[in-house]
This record gives sequence, structure tokens and C-alpha cells, in this order.
Amino acid sequence: MDNRTLLDDVRFGFVDRHTPAEKILNPRLISNEKPDTMHRAIRDELRRAESFTFSVAFISASALALLKEDLLEFVARGGRGEIITSNYLDFNEPTMFRELLGLEGITAYVHDDEHGGFHPKGYVFHDPGEVTAIVGSANLTPHALIHNREWNLKFSTSYDGDIALQLEDAVRLQRTRGTLLTEEWIARYEQTRRNRVLIVPDAAPNAGHIVANAMQREALDGIGKLRQAGEKKALIISATGTGKTILAALAVKEMDPRRVLFIAHRGEILSKSRSEFQRVLGGADNDYGLLVGGHNDADARYVFASVQSLNSRDAYRQFAPDAFDVIVVDEVHRGAAASYRTLIDYFRPGFLLGLTATPERTDGGNIFELFDYNVPYEIRLQAALDNDMLAPFHYYGVTDYETDDGELIENTTQLSRLVSHERLAHILRTLETYGHAENVRGLIFCSRIEEAVELSNGLNQSKINGRPLTTVALSGNDSPEVRDAALRRLNAGELDYILTVDIFNEGVDIPSVNQVVMMRNTQSSIIFTQQLGRGLRKAAGKDHLRVIDFIGNYTNNYLIPVALFGDNSRNKDSIRKKIIDAAEDNTISGVSSVNFTKVARQRIFASLAVARIDVVAEFKKDIASLHSRLGRVPRLIDFARFDTADPYVLATRRTDHYWDLLVKAKLADAPSPRASEFLKFLSRELLHGKAPQELLLLQRLLAHGPCSVAEFTHILEAHHAAHSPADLSVVERVLSLEFFTEGAYKLEGVVALADGIYRLEPTFAETYRGNLEFRTHVDDVIETGLFLSRERGFTGGELKVGNKYSRKDVSRLLRLESNQEGTLNGYKVDKYSATIPIFVNYHKAEDVDASIAYEDKFLDTGTMKWFTRSNRTLRSGEVRDILADELPIHLFVRRDDTEGRDFYYLGLVHPSQPEQTTMPQTGQPVVTMHLTLEQPLTEEFLGYLQSKS
Repeated sequence: MDNRTLLDDVRFGFVDRHTPAEKILNPRLISNEKPDTMHRAIRDELRRAESFTFSVAFISASALALLKEDLLEFVARGGRGEIITSNYLDFNEPTMFRELLGLEGITAYVHDDEHGGFHPKGYVFHDPGEVTAIVGSANLTPHALIHNREWNLKFSTSYDGDIALQLEDAVRLQRTRGTLLTEEWIARYEQTRRNRVLIVPDAAPNAGHIVANAMQREALDGIGKLRQAGEKKALIISATGTGKTILAALAVKEMDPRRVLFIAHRGEILSKSRSEFQRVLGGADNDYGLLVGGHNDADARYVFASVQSLNSRDAYRQFAPDAFDVIVVDEVHRGAAASYRTLIDYFRPGFLLGLTATPERTDGGNIFELFDYNVPYEIRLQAALDNDMLAPFHYYGVTDYETDDGELIENTTQLSRLVSHERLAHILRTLETYGHAENVRGLIFCSRIEEAVELSNGLNQSKINGRPLTTVALSGNDSPEVRDAALRRLNAGELDYILTVDIFNEGVDIPSVNQVVMMRNTQSSIIFTQQLGRGLRKAAGKDHLRVIDFIGNYTNNYLIPVALFGDNSRNKDSIRKKIIDAAEDNTISGVSSVNFTKVARQRIFASLAVARIDVVAEFKKDIASLHSRLGRVPRLIDFARFDTADPYVLATRRTDHYWDLLVKAKLADAPSPRASEFLKFLSRELLHGKAPQELLLLQRLLAHGPCSVAEFTHILEAHHAAHSPADLSVVERVLSLEFFTEGAYKLEGVVALADGIYRLEPTFAETYRGNLEFRTHVDDVIETGLFLSRERGFTGGELKVGNKYSRKDVSRLLRLESNQEGTLNGYKVDKYSATIPIFVNYHKAEDVDASIAYEDKFLDTGTMKWFTRSNRTLRSGEVRDILADELPIHLFVRRDDTEGRDFYYLGLVHPSQPEQTTMPQTGQPVVTMHLTLEQPLTEEFLGYLQSKS
């Protein structure tokens, strides 16, 4: 930056806030109020800096994992960094020091705690023109960077400034007083480190004295209300690792039953569950019995039985159907299997409680129906992480092995290439870069058993961080004893990794796992989440999980963000935006993070572009799934509230409206042509909620009859929606269909305005009153559209920077006279609305005509070099209108035409530096100019636009 920018920004921040300034280098207080977190600030500075110095007393390995990809990219650009820390209070773990030592390109120094406490928290970044520092209260730990209430002052100074010299002197002094970090220093520290009491996240209280936490109390209250209402069944949906068994035991304790049966499918689950029940309920050991393998403690008060043992020779018949007051069924999504159904149909308990993390895996049956659709408590993965019920994770999406000729690992890759020396070397480098520096307890999920076996052999002959690896491969052919022995060795630290395909997807409790490696195509988001969940359980000495995902040339790569972000919308724009946002702020769900290398990110974008996720066959699955959940045909509002498929995508992507989709799913009879045409209009033009004014007017008219313009204006004011005469004019023209081209809809309109009074058109009103099913669908569209408008921030009914809009949307939201989507190409100086919309297709198709092959491009995050139409000069009327900058100029950009019809709205721009030139290939006259954005792009979003699909 030049000195003028720095001086203006410093004056703005320290002297006079009314000073005109670019507000790039102005001082700011960072207190972790999102989105202005320390994490965000450090990442932003790392992208601009040439070098940095962190002087921080306390550092955690989890914080290094959080910033790992940023530090790697910084070094890859040629940046130089140093980190100065200490052994103050023995807080810093040896494993953190080893990870710090392994960061290539970054030098580390340590202050031995001999002459008083080392307690600074300072982050200094050196840019070409200035020094930026962040000094305050934040150590280098995830909570300090993201969630804790911190005070950190960020400020900039020129290199000639006195504070820059003070910072330089302070760093020099710390460096000279510190010791260069080496393996020898770490080894000595490990030996002399004072023993500290470790806080065990799941430490067991005295038996019988476990108290429900807030989330468990919510679940228990829900179960209690069901029982008070006379219900006898309930289904608990709780993410893996969130304490379902303890919750079940607490629920049983409140019911105070005479006898209890607990059913699961594996012996180790039963043994663990028996122990946890005893912790909660207390009582003598002989009150708790097993019915599995060689055990047959059928007379115990609390019986823990495997489904296999109960079904063997009809062993369940030794119990009367009403023998148990409470029956708990673990992993109940298996309940559709015949073996489970036999037991559920036979027993008649006072209360049946089901536990599952994934109810959608019904194996052909309806689990919700089994429990009378009673779900008193549900917490999925993202919510569990937000509530600190699970260990946070740091996910790294990295590129799989690629040959010198550019060939990638894909679904059909031969085994010989999957286990080649070159791929093994690539795997080892990646594990060393992103994995834990020591004490690894890892699971590696492979694409096939043969690959797992051969890779295990190769890893056993290799080293990571100078240590020989010890691994085993397991498959479904291995006996339970072999598997259990391997898990014991992993927990004891005798194994680094267990390699498998899918035998550990569920039903296995391995709390010590701190690294999950995925080396296979993601077949479903559910399986991805199950495999991720193997490492999310909290354990002593484990503060986070690392997930390393090798992303090859797989058609299903788009399922990775679907699983990580919990986005089941089938809306490609929504998924794409989450990937872009993750590059800008990679934290999700508490202090977890998602990191993709640039190449891996592009592979996901490419997969998403061609994925068939928004087709009728997939929509039918979504309808069937929610039908199972609700016990009835779902409405659009149900999809919105349960945050599943995007209602607008569902209703309009492949059909004219939702009723039409239900007909295709054989869940409804076809509507009349008139009803269908009305629903087509309402669904396509109003359901997305981008302009809620029309929805609010329809809602008012359908509920209470005719409405005056004045009354409608008050309604819009109350909803904080735009209500100028121009806004009302658009509402009137849209609902009367005057806004659309003739023949767009075979209707006469929905609403008419006469003498200052809005009324429903007679044909629409008659159809609404005379057809109950039509009325239900119309009400559903209005309710859902208003819901989406609120949830997505469209309540004002105006353009919102960062969102996507079609040319039709722009015509409407800029108050053009009519829908001009067919003619609104490039740009238009629109005198009717007094606006200038500009549309840019950033990457032109290869076969585009030379006369329109404009080379529009961003010069930086805040400036685009833009071309007018060809055959224009500086004297052309429209060019003069643009350069006058008297009408608001709105910029809309799309990466390329493979991403649909919608454009990102980038906000208002201002023209400058006009130049008369010619088109390169045709020689036609054209004018170029710079368009300066009022709201600059993020580096991540600019990178997305500049990359090609």
C-alpha cells in the first residue's frame, strides 16, 4: 500500500473517524465477534505477508492444525516465518513442539522458563509497504482464535514508524534470549516436564450420581412429555459419540422400571452399555446380565442381549411378551431387518426406546413408523460439535496421487497403481504433512480389501517422522477376536493404523482414534459421516481429530461437502457457496475446520458441475425419506423446516410445481390445467422468496379479502420490506402478469388493482375456494416462500450482495418496466428504472463469436477491467451515460455458463480510466474502463471466479 492509504487509515482510526479512508490498514479491535475473529485476521494477513513473527506463550497442536493449510500455502509462495514460544507452566505439549519443528520454512524458538513467565501474545506481519501487528490477549489455541472473548488490537505502521522499530527490537531480544527448537530440546523437555493433572472429558463420576447435562435434560423432558401423553415408544436421534447410551440409562432411571432389556448387535457394545447403565443406575453386579455368546443371564434385572442370541433357536420366547417394562434398542436403524422386527413384534414393553445416529438407513423399512413417529430429541453432527459434545476435527481434502502424465486415481484404477511405490510415497508425504506428529491412533478406509492389505504391507516397511510404522489390515473375513485384538493394540499405541474398507463404519467404540484417512470414493454422505464419526468421541489426552481425505478423479466428489456441511439441499449453488466460504473462513461447527487444497477444490467443483443431484429420481427419494419421518406426504414447508431438499429446487427444477412432482411420485392425482398453471406461476415466480412483497399481499388477500394500497403499504413497513411507489408498481405488474412477456403464462392474472383496492382475480379466487387440494398447495407455496425469505435474508425484497440472481430476478428487483431476461444481455442503461445492470460471463465459451469475446477480467479484488459492446466509442450515448456515474451501476458476474442462468451480485461499481481501443480479433471499436467495486471481493471468491471449471 502507498503511504497515503496508510496515513488516511491511521488518521481515520486514531484521530478522526470522519476522515475519508480506504479502511484497509485502519486499526481495529478484534474480539472474536464473528466474522471478525483472530483466526480470520491471521489468515488474511498470511495471504498478504512476505514474512511473519508470532510471539505466543501458549500454542496447541489443534491450533497449528487449524492454520496448517494457510501456513503451507504461505511457505509455498516463498514466505518466511518464525514462531517464538516457551515452556511456561509446562502448558505446551511435546507433540505440539514436534509439529512445530516439522513445519518446513518456519523457524521456531523457545524461551526456557527460568527467569520469569514468558507471556506475550503478538502476531507481526511484514508486507512490502508496511508492518501489521495484532497484539492482545489471544494465545494460539482454537478457542482463543475463534470463540473466547478476547481483546486484540490490530494496527499498521510504515517501516519508518517508531512502533515498527520497537516491534523489531522486541522480536530481536526474544530471539536472542530464546533457544532454537530442535528434537534434542524436545526430548529434554519431555523428560523434565512437570506432571500435570489431565482433565478427562468423559471422566466417570461415582456410580449412580451422573447428572444430565443440558442437552440430555432436553431429551429426558421430551421423553417425559411423550409418556405423560400416553405414548409408549420414542426414537432418539443422536450423532455418534454424543452419549446415547448414558442418555438411555438416564431415561430408564427416571422410569424406575422393574426389568429392562437392552438389545444391540455386537457383544462389545453390550459389555460397554452394561457398564454405563451400572454407572447411572447403581446396584449389584448380579443385577446386570449378558445374553450373548456363552452368557445366558436371563434372570437378571437388566438384561443386555444381542439380537443374534435372542433369535437363535427362538431364545426370546423364554421371556413373556410383557416381561420387560422398558426395552432399549441400540442402532435401531437396523430395525427393519427381519431379526429385529421379530423381537419388536414379539415383546410388549411398557416403553420402547430406540437409539440411532442415522435413521435414514432403514434398509427398506420405516424406522419412524416403528416408533409411532415420536422423536423427542434429535442432535446431528454439526449441532453436537457446536455444543462441544464431540472432539473437534480438522479436515484436509488433498489431491490423490497423479502420474507425471496427469493420470489420476479414479473408480476403475487398477490395484497395481493403487499400491505402487509412487502412490505409497505420496501417501507417506501427505501423512507426514497433515497428520499428527506422534502418538497416532489411525484408521485408514480403502476402496477394496486387496488395496488395504498391500498398502499395510508397504506402510510396515516405511517411516514417518523417522519412526517405523506398524499397521494391520482387517476385513469382514476376520473373526471378532482378531478385530478386538487389533483394536486393543491400537488403543495401547502398539499400532499406528488399522486399514479396512467399511467394517468400522458403525457400532464400534474406539475413543482413542485421533486420525482418520479416507482413500476411497465417497459412495454416500451417510457412510462418510459414519467413518468420520469413528474419531469424534472424546478421550483423555485427545484434543482433536485429523481427517485426511485423498481426493481422486471421482464422480462422487461432490458428496464430500454435502457430508461435511450437512447440506442436503440438492441446490448446487448452495453447496458451491459453502465450499467458497470454507476457503474464506474454514471453521465450521465450533472449532472444527475444513481445508481443501486448490486442486482438490477444483475436483469437487468439477464433480458438482456434472452431478445429477437435482433430478426427479433423487427428489422422489427425498419425498420418501420425509414421508417416513412424518407419516404423511410432506409439504414444501416440511422440507424447509427440516432443512433437507431446497423447496424451490424441488418444486421447479424438473417440474412446473410440487403437485406435479407428487404426481410423478404416484402420491397424488393430477391437478386441473387451470390449477396447474396458477401453481406454475406461484412456484416459479414467488416461491424463492427473493421478493416477499407479492407473497405478503397474497397472504393478506386470501386471509381477509380486499385490501387498500395504504393498508398494504403498512404491511410492508411492518415487515421491513421495500414499499416505494416503484416497489408497489412491480408488485402490481407481477401479480397481474403485465410484467411478463405475452404468453409466458396462460392466465389472466392473480391480483387486480382498481380504485386503490387490491382484489383477487375472480378465476383464481374461485379455484382457490373450490378446490381443497389446490388451496393447500397455494397456502404451502406462500408459507414456504415467506419462510425462505426470512431464512435467507430477503425480507427487504432488494438485491443482496453475494447472492445469485437470474436476469428475470434483476429485472424485477431493479424495478425495470418488464421482464427483460431475453434481451438483457451484457448491460443496459435503463431509463425507466434509472439503473444500469451489467452482466459478465467471466469465462467465455470456446466457440463464442469473436465480436463478443470480451476480455473482461479482475485486476484485483476491487477492480474489474470491463469492455463495452463492440462498435462503441467514447462518444456513444450509452458509454457517456455509464461514465457519468449518475445512475447506480450494478455488477453481476457468473464464472461460466455451465453453472446455470444465475449471476452473483457483486454490488455497486464506479467507472474510471476509460480507453478507446479495438477488439483483438475483429478490429471493431470498443471502450474499456475500470469498474471499482464499493464492496471488494474476498481473495477466495476472486480465485473461484478466475479458475476454470
